[in-house]
Amino acid sequence: MITIAAGRERHLARQRASLGSFCAPGRYVVVAMGDGATACCRQACGPEADVIAVDVGLQGLPLAHARNAGALHAIARGAELLVFLDVDCLPGPRLLERYQTAAASAPTSLLCGPVACLPPPGREGYRDEDLEELARPHPARPVPAEDALVHTRDHELFGTLSFAVTAETWRAVGGFCEDYVGYGGEDTDFGQLAARAGVDLCWVGGAWAYHQFHPTQDPPVHHLDDILRNAATFHRRWGWWPMIGWLKAFTELGLTDGLEPAEQWRLGQAGRSPTPP
Repeated sequence: MITIAAGRERHLARQRASLGSFCAPGRYVVVAMGDGATACCRQACGPEADVIAVDVGLQGLPLAHARNAGALHAIARGAELLVFLDVDCLPGPRLLERYQTAAASAPTSLLCGPVACLPPPGREGYRDEDLEELARPHPARPVPAEDALVHTRDHELFGTLSFAVTAETWRAVGGFCEDYVGYGGEDTDFGQLAARAGVDLCWVGGAWAYHQFHPTQDPPVHHLDDILRNAATFHRRWGWWPMIGWLKAFTELGLTDGLEPAEQWRLGQAGRSPTPP
């Protein structure tokens, strides 16, 4: 299992505890992003995890690079199935079992498990036995029957909260494009790379992940610069705009000028600083 992290030490520690309760990953790779993150991750997830470090530049967290680094580390140590789980997610009791079963029957597919969102935890945090009852399925993602495998070519639905891929298929897709730095876009790009490689999506019923609560913004104004920069990168690569709902919301808030004749989203007068196209 591969998790990338910067901060979120409590969420990482809770993920590690759930792994210990439900299933034992063949190798638990944690990619620590930024100065000081390595020590914090080691403390949070214990000595059995492989903690590797990647640097953080001025533009933000290297999410694409970190996932690639985690995959390369796991493959170099013999991993045949790569399971990626977001640091905010807790594995359900059948997550690894279901991904392993799906990989055996659909080894050339990009495997995606359903994700459910948890409410804020109580004083004692989350209990494993309460996760299923507390969580609500992600409204924008399919929820297959518990033992079903549902194949699709709708690659725009791919997300990085929870997914798995065989090492062979990972090589066929080529990993994440590292032109993306900071929040947004690299997941949609990976879905398009999979489509170009002829790799379909397979939704894996029963491979539940539970997303731990944390405060969010909608639209995510705190990621404005990242989203504009990465959306422009995606448009250059694929010819259409990702994250269009957020881009339109930013325009409605006066944070961008919308689509210019040159087809670049730009910061409006209320923006913090210009972002180069």
